[in-house]
Amino acid sequence: QVQLVESGGGLVQPGGSLRLSCAASGSIFGINAMRWHRQAPGKERELVAGISRDDTTNYAESVKGRFTISRDNAKNTVYLQMNSLKPEDTAVYFCNADIRGRSAAYYAYWGQGTQVTVSS
Repeated sequence: QVQLVESGGGLVQPGGSLRLSCAASGSIFGINAMRWHRQAPGKERELVAGISRDDTTNYAESVKGRFTISRDNAKNTVYLQMNSLKPEDTAVYFCNADIRGRSAAYYAYWGQGTQVTVSS
């Protein structure tokens, strides 16, 4: 069984930084794209950043220049470095990855989410 577990969320002041981590575990035979999404209260879940297996990245316009996504394939882990945080970045952050288990197909898995609160 495959699991994604996020960590690194918390309370930070505006202008501060946080680093989120998401580790995949279980019977893993391959991971393609890995992504971070977020959902603020009363809003729909949105894609924040994504990274392919060859490290091609993409970002939402609202976080470009402030957030950096990276991955460590040896550790099956994706990171999100968040700098210059703003109150509007407050949300539950979820990681998501396309993972191949014992079957030949890739499936999308989700973590449970980690809360990020930006407030003075």
